[in-house]
Amino acid sequence: MANYREHTFLSGSERAPLAGARAIGATNAEETLNVTLLLRSRNETESRMRNRGTFAAANTKIGELLRQHPRERKHLTREDFLTTRGALQEDVAKVEQFAHAYGLTIVRTSLLKRSVELTGSVANFNKAFHVELLQYVHANRSYRGRTGPVYIPNELAGIVKAVLGLDNRPQAHPHFRTQQAPNKLHTRTQLPDGTFTPVQLGQLYDFPQNADGTGQCIAIIELGGGYKPLDLDFYFKNILNIATPKIVAVSVDGGQNSPAGDANSPDGEVMLDIEVAGAIAPKSTIVVYFASNSDKGFYDAIATAIHDPQYKPSVVSISWGGSESLWSQQSLTQYNSLFEDAALLGITVCAASGDNGSTDGITDGLQHVDFPASSPYVLACGGTKLTAANNKIADEVVWNEAPNGGATGGGVSDFFAKPDYQSNSNVPASKNTGNLIGRGVPDVAGDADPSTGYNVYVDGQGWVMGGTSAVAPLWGGFVLLINQLLGKPVGNLTWLLYANPATLHNITSGDNGAFSAAAGWSACTGLGSPNAASILSLIQSQGAK
Repeated sequence: MANYREHTFLSGSERAPLAGARAIGATNAEETLNVTLLLRSRNETESRMRNRGTFAAANTKIGELLRQHPRERKHLTREDFLTTRGALQEDVAKVEQFAHAYGLTIVRTSLLKRSVELTGSVANFNKAFHVELLQYVHANRSYRGRTGPVYIPNELAGIVKAVLGLDNRPQAHPHFRTQQAPNKLHTRTQLPDGTFTPVQLGQLYDFPQNADGTGQCIAIIELGGGYKPLDLDFYFKNILNIATPKIVAVSVDGGQNSPAGDANSPDGEVMLDIEVAGAIAPKSTIVVYFASNSDKGFYDAIATAIHDPQYKPSVVSISWGGSESLWSQQSLTQYNSLFEDAALLGITVCAASGDNGSTDGITDGLQHVDFPASSPYVLACGGTKLTAANNKIADEVVWNEAPNGGATGGGVSDFFAKPDYQSNSNVPASKNTGNLIGRGVPDVAGDADPSTGYNVYVDGQGWVMGGTSAVAPLWGGFVLLINQLLGKPVGNLTWLLYANPATLHNITSGDNGAFSAAAGWSACTGLGSPNAASILSLIQSQGAK
């Protein structure tokens, strides 16, 4: 085994046990693991060679791209991506040499994803990265974990940006809430008062009626649970009276479509996501990427969707997440780089902002935002409570039925700097530091209160569900309609929406705990809920900002 003088710690890789977790012993030395190494991109290497600083050229390029009107943008093709953002073959070769030296085997490499997956024994991974993998018990569940940083050979310093998979703790949780006990919901006339089908919400938000998602594809990321095709057929045909969309399950790292038969399990998340997106864009293709709930599984699922050469989704919907405080810095940085990839490729990423108000469910007395919603390259989706009369929105306020009914997540990032597109949004300073002004969350909102929630069908029963989990696929489905009508992907929407805030329904009443709604942007509901006709007109126009 090489000694520490031949290794250096990987910045940002530090881990601490989950609060309340208890170590119960060493992980079995003979257990086989799969671990993903994420590598630097070509443009990082080139910018350093020109002494321009890490990602300087790329940041300039993406800033110029996203400031352009969507009609004028020329996104990278997947074919061009490799030569500008992919990994270098010589870097992969150095990782292969390292793996061989420590008895680790290459499972697969991807220059596009900038990743190398290794397999081997716990004993060999302990030696290779100078870690001690232990078993922990937390909330009656066990996970494999480590403390402190990961160490890498000096030869790989600057090449390896993250090591994912040594720790397999649950990294995220689904952001859905149930309001009503199950019922048979056999006809469209048995819907609870004050609740809606996704189709009805699309009508209230004035989604275009002359588009149905034809030719479009949305990726949905799931970290557990599953769907039953018969349930989906029943929902679309008997409740919505429309044909079932094309739905495809993709396995990532061994993740499977595995329905548990319980709507309060991740099945509720999976079915809610599919049914909302499918109701808004019924002629689209819905591809569900199933992976394990870990930082490795989550990353690999998103990367697989973004770089999928077969289905080529133009929208990625993510309804899972966790407080920034629960992520390692290496993961926050590399996931964000992945979302930057998506923006360059013209892919819109929508993510739920969380269902536990301004603390994001963390009980340390501080305020927290949810990730991946806090990434500056993600359209962060918050929640409202919506009431309607005469087929029009009568009132819409911040969703807050805390503590038991949930509340929209939102606040100020303690990790990501405030992006340029929020320069005029009056994002407040972090309530944790008092001076840092970071990325404000969310960007947009939509109906999320379970009491005014979505009529869905899960595991043979009708349910009313809410949560910001529903808002991400709602906006994702809307973007599919935009892409269909525009004839090309709009890609990242944040620059356009922040430059034209009047295209949304501003929410000015309510709070999510530490933050209150106000005219303009707020850390509860962002710029507001969709005024779809105005947004579509803006995108289809030639003279928008």
